Amino acid sequence: MDVNASPHASRQATRIDAIQGRFDPLLMGVCIALASVGVVMVASSSIAIGEGMNVGPFYFLNRHLIFLIGGIVLAAIAMRTELKTVEQYNQVLLLACVVLLLAVFVPGLGSSVNGAKRWINLGVSKFQVVEAVKLLYIVWLASYLVRFRDEVNATWLAMIKPLVVAVVMVGLLLMQPDFGSSSLLLAITAGMLVLGGVNLPRMSLPIVMGLPVFAFIAILEPYRLRRITSFLDPWKDQLGSGYQLSNALMAVGRGEWLGVGLGASVQKLSYLPEAHTDFIFSVIAEELGFAGVCLIIGLYVLLVGRAFWVGYRCVEMRRHFAGYCAFGVALWIGLQSIVSIGVNLGILPTKGLTLPLISSGGSSVLMTCAALGVLLRVSYELDRAERQVARLRGGAELQQGSAAAQASTSTYVPPTAQPAVGAMGSVANATRGTSRLRQRIEPTLGRSA
Repeated sequence: MDVNASPHASRQATRIDAIQGRFDPLLMGVCIALASVGVVMVASSSIAIGEGMNVGPFYFLNRHLIFLIGGIVLAAIAMRTELKTVEQYNQVLLLACVVLLLAVFVPGLGSSVNGAKRWINLGVSKFQVVEAVKLLYIVWLASYLVRFRDEVNATWLAMIKPLVVAVVMVGLLLMQPDFGSSSLLLAITAGMLVLGGVNLPRMSLPIVMGLPVFAFIAILEPYRLRRITSFLDPWKDQLGSGYQLSNALMAVGRGEWLGVGLGASVQKLSYLPEAHTDFIFSVIAEELGFAGVCLIIGLYVLLVGRAFWVGYRCVEMRRHFAGYCAFGVALWIGLQSIVSIGVNLGILPTKGLTLPLISSGGSSVLMTCAALGVLLRVSYELDRAERQVARLRGGAELQQGSAAAQASTSTYVPPTAQPAVGAMGSVANATRGTSRLRQRIEPTLGRSA
């Protein structure tokens, strides 16, 4: 009996391991749509800027396409890498975050633009290190929440550790200075801790204590204070501190319902600063109108909502690391797009955060594509796990059906055979493994069972 069962179990295991997943078609479609819109709008918004800088009308478009191709390569690598392989190097990823943030202060390697030391010089291009830090930090925090899932929900120390790590990195970012990325990093940390099952009353204390400190840091620098005051009334100093926001609002207002037409924006003609990067959403609003604005916002809502759904399904399947990675990428894309759109619409003070996948840029495009590659890999492994569970359940049901058929066709069961029938029943029950499967799909959202 055992001799015959062993090859069957081996063949079944081989079939289970051979099952492949598929990448979420909705996620992939939304990513392609946003990247396509980005190519079109960078081409439209950067022609006048390129001519004004005497680098050619399509300089920024060509540059954007080069980095987009590089981002697609990074995404393809991430999509082919097993998440368990990435999880093994969690401590290396955290060390890489600190090294990258310190590298900008190394003479000859760090590069300064407009008084800010946020880039490292790679020879062919400059790279903004915080974009890589966002992704590396999300992966490390996801692994931390997996390793200390019960402790994070039950003890102060386990909850405080990632907050201390975040504060250290925020301190390095503020030295550059980069207040926008600092705020984003803290928001991602808080969001992932909450989704990882941290005790909410306990989490509220460091938030309440930290908000006044962060507010003081925001108004400590004169240029940050000017941004806040100009945000409250940009028309008071329209040609000074309120110049960017007032021109952005004029662009939004000109768009009305259906826009002035693709390529017909006036504000991008050297009136609106950074029209192809930070304020590209205003150009979209002017050229495509309210309809275009709703389309862009709808695409981001679909992307972020689908990412959260994928993460939730992973947590239901007890694949917590994959789920937390999906949550982190969703928070990153969602929060950054909200801030960028809010700045363009005058809802939030001006911050140097790009619109993911749409704004022209090098580092941002590269690392956003890499992050979406990780998200697509999560969807692939989720689909593969669901197919494997379905195959196991199907095999168990098939074995149950054959055992029942044998029992119904037998006309006489000798007394000596009764234990064998009982043994067969126990084998069938063991094969089902329903208790194990039920544990794998129990929804916990990262909280201890």
